[in-house]
Amino acid sequence: MATEKKNYDEVTNRLKADYQRLSEQLEALKASAPQEDRREGSPFGKREEEATETADLENRLALEKRVLDQMAEVEYALSKINKGTFGRCENCGQTIDPARLEILPYAKLCVTCKTKLNRPG
Repeated sequence: MATEKKNYDEVTNRLKADYQRLSEQLEALKASAPQEDRREGSPFGKREEEATETADLENRLALEKRVLDQMAEVEYALSKINKGTFGRCENCGQTIDPARLEILPYAKLCVTCKTKLNRPG
């Protein structure tokens, strides 16, 4: 049990570091957002520039959403550690392979259940 607790301490530290990294990444994305500056002149001019700005905005928002989703997964994994349910498959209740958790500490499903979920048909 002491070894298991040590592993959870390591996982907890890793998840907290991941969360901090993601938080910094999110702040950098938000800081890179262009400031609102409305152009004077015709609303029909510079359509190519506006299209580029729109594409850049869509890309940045997609990146922000991905970072926020990852942050939520990390928070959920930390809550599972606190509840004592970390490392258990949410579908079948079996222990998730430690090698899988090493790669993906916020995995919710064991490999068997994940494979079944992704299988077509």
